[in-house]
Amino acid sequence: MSGKNPLFNLFLKEDIVEEKVRKIIGDSLNDLNLRIDSVIYEKENGHNYLRICLDSDNIIDLDLIVKATNIINPLMDKENIINEEYHLDIYGKSKGI
Repeated sequence: MSGKNPLFNLFLKEDIVEEKVRKIIGDSLNDLNLRIDSVIYEKENGHNYLRICLDSDNIIDLDLIVKATNIINPLMDKENIINEEYHLDIYGKSKGI
């Protein structure tokens, strides 16, 4: 019965996407001293977004985000786990001041 509930399917899809993204990226960010904090797949204003939040013991600046994106983007393209158009949004976890 729960399989017919679209909300249930959305949550199930998000869990599966997060698990697959973490597996695909694996240790590929280790050389940058980065790790995945969270993965969110969601729809906003009619567009699909795959949001990957990165964390580190160091400051994550824009140059580091670009380097991580250059690693993650080809991995995601190669595996093609999402069968619909989406925007890849990679950002660093805020440390606060």
